Amino acid sequence: MSSANLSRIAQILVAVTDLPRAIRFYQDVLGLQFLFQAPPGLAFFTVGGVRLMLALPEPGNTDHHTSILYYETADIQASAAELKSRGVTFAAEPHKVANLGKVDLWLAFFRDSEGNPVALLSEVPV
Repeated sequence: MSSANLSRIAQILVAVTDLPRAIRFYQDVLGLQFLFQAPPGLAFFTVGGVRLMLALPEPGNTDHHTSILYYETADIQASAAELKSRGVTFAAEPHKVANLGKVDLWLAFFRDSEGNPVALLSEVPV
């Protein structure tokens, strides 16, 4: 079986209901390094090279108390194609979500065998 080239966990989403309160907790109580905030309701920290993203749930999202593991891959298109060949159905195909200066951030979403949300993440040089 060929590899999907998932190299490490790059980001973890933690769903929150009160973003300012959560930012204070993660920054002031846990002492994590705050990186930045982004609309519509996101805040980012770094923990040992892994990004922690606090996020308000999207309207109608019932998974508001779950976390999402973001698996980093150098080639999100190839990794998604490999996973599709293994029977994975993507809820969101690979797509660019942000320009971070020197790289574009690409994401793709699917669910694991238990229905948990999972994501692929790739930082593509601009």
